[in-house]
Amino acid sequence: MQRIGRALRTRRKHAGRSQESFAAQIGMHRTYYSAIERGEKNLQIDTLQRVCAGLGVQMWEVLKDADL
Repeated sequence: MQRIGRALRTRRKHAGRSQESFAAQIGMHRTYYSAIERGEKNLQIDTLQRVCAGLGVQMWEVLKDADL
């Protein structure tokens, strides 16, 4: 979960988005999204898909970035 969180953080920052603005865009509370990036949440597939869609990437790309 930590590697996935780091991969998501890298992509979000590369897109120039703050956690707060990105979380609002995907309809998620900032503290919950922050916990995802820190690897503290066990992501369900649908949640990961929602985050990836907000970033404009496929899930496999994030998993590849996480080296899974």
